[in-house]
Amino acid sequence: MATGSSTATTQPAAAPAGERMAQGALYLDVAERLRVRILSHTLPPGGWIDEQALAADYGISRTPLREALKVLASEGLVTMKLRRGAYVTEVSPRDLNEVYHLLGLLEGDAAADVATNATREQLIELKALHAELEETVADRERFFAANERFHFRLLEIADNRWRSQMVADLRKLMKLNRHHSLRKEGRVQASLKEHRQIVAAISAHNAERARSLMQQHIASGRDAATPD
Repeated sequence: MATGSSTATTQPAAAPAGERMAQGALYLDVAERLRVRILSHTLPPGGWIDEQALAADYGISRTPLREALKVLASEGLVTMKLRRGAYVTEVSPRDLNEVYHLLGLLEGDAAADVATNATREQLIELKALHAELEETVADRERFFAANERFHFRLLEIADNRWRSQMVADLRKLMKLNRHHSLRKEGRVQASLKEHRQIVAAISAHNAERARSLMQQHIASGRDAATPD
């Protein structure tokens, strides 16, 4: 595993104290910091990643930074271009359609599995997560966080780690889109209604209806995320 120097003699004087990296799993720490900046669009889609400036900001050598970029490239968040360096991945309309198509298939299957196999306690938990959505509808950012918790918990209950990992990676790519689906006028209310129907189908143990409703929900998100 690559590690960077953290001694006073090699650390750039301008490095902010709060940005200094822990020694353990250094490149993973760097990857997480960059991931946050990419998904928040602080590093914008299509933008060139200035390795030298970032290494100076974080007070590290370029070796762990490059290892971190390899991790993000494996997730699809960074694109490495020969002799040009690293860029934040820019999602094309075709990419977006393909991501949402796969999400619909995978999360639809998960909803069907949960409708078939979920325990009473797990159904109660999903209903509680849905109640959070109802409570946060007036706050878009809180609604988005509650929505994400619901979807990922549903995947955990469905209990297929490969599917969960694929969905997690696809959802990261989805966040690279400049047009967030929940920012479109009326989308939060529509999404909430779709969630109510999904929860009702799962609670009724109607696997095929849960699958169909989840696929429709994902497709509606795609339509809202597509610029007019």
